[in-house]
Amino acid sequence: MKTIRCFLKKDKERPLEGHHPWIFSGAIDRIDDDHEAGSLVKVFSSENKFLGIGYLNPRSQIAIRMLTFQDEPVGPSLFKKKIEDAIALRREFINKETNACRLIHSEGDFLPGLIVDRYADYLVVQFLTAGIEKWKDDLVSILQESVNPRGIFERDDSEWRAWEGLEKRAGSLAGEEPPDFVEIQENGLRFIVDIHRGQKTGFFLDQRENRKLIGRLSKGKRVLNCFSYTGGFSVYAARAGALETVSVDSSEEALNTARHNFEKNGFKEASHSLIREDVFQYLRSSRQEFDLIVLDPPAFCKNKQQIQQAARGYKDINLWALKRAAAGGLLYTCSCSSYIAPDLFQKIIFGAAKDARRDVRIVAKTSHAPDHPINVYHPEGEYLKGLLCQVV
Repeated sequence: MKTIRCFLKKDKERPLEGHHPWIFSGAIDRIDDDHEAGSLVKVFSSENKFLGIGYLNPRSQIAIRMLTFQDEPVGPSLFKKKIEDAIALRREFINKETNACRLIHSEGDFLPGLIVDRYADYLVVQFLTAGIEKWKDDLVSILQESVNPRGIFERDDSEWRAWEGLEKRAGSLAGEEPPDFVEIQENGLRFIVDIHRGQKTGFFLDQRENRKLIGRLSKGKRVLNCFSYTGGFSVYAARAGALETVSVDSSEEALNTARHNFEKNGFKEASHSLIREDVFQYLRSSRQEFDLIVLDPPAFCKNKQQIQQAARGYKDINLWALKRAAAGGLLYTCSCSSYIAPDLFQKIIFGAAKDARRDVRIVAKTSHAPDHPINVYHPEGEYLKGLLCQVV
């Protein structure tokens, strides 16, 4: 693949010297002709100092995403090394009772735009940028060789693709096409995953350690799981001996899968209610108090222009959750909106506690599971923020 040259404006090289993997369009002075979306680019400062190699998308605000800060060949050998390094890292953290995890986490594994999730014997992949799309065939071959999965399935139905000028698509790329539902194991619990149509790539793998935390805290408690999806937090709570779990979600399909997840793990539905309702409406209308509430909503904020509106939504939902918490109870609240910074999220919870007239203290702060690593030079990669609070 041809590599072209890009020169930055004066004094715009500092982020790259600090190994930040993004170059915004406003930092670019000029680029060689004949470039296109996905072209490899050698990046130089205004004084002709080599800074690294990335790939270009001229239609994106993030114009270049860096693949290496060394002057080295970019091709299958480099990708193979990065992928094998990422797989080796997962071996350090994923226990034998778990066969589902994120194998490649985009910038966190120094492969911007590439997501690879493992669900038992299948891989689900996303090529989210024009640059990584160019290497799809090579990357699929490397994954086949390095992981030897039963099948590799593409879930490129994300809005990120549209922003990059790419078509949305889904389908089998190699090996067997996965069945409609794949059974996985996580920390010894069994879950059904809809790879074809489920949210994200089928399951919220980033919450694995947080589900385990909630499980440890659930014995003898009345647990409310809001935006429960397929009941992950609820199943952990049931295993721990929760007195009662209530799972609330607006999707009947997700709740049906949650029902199967309870059955798979031998828990009777009598003590584990599944309620199809809008969570905002449920919290406003319910008068039941809970000892432990999980609030894991979808991203309310998709861009910077939505921050203020999203903050109001987070405040409202947390205010009503705090009203439903029993004295001395716990609230585990999350935001997966990357544009909601941790300090802003904490301020939102402060405002909700004040308006709910509850005394609240933060017991713990959480983030992604270790298979979703954060590149230290790319703080934007820390999207999931969780606060475990006691409501006095």
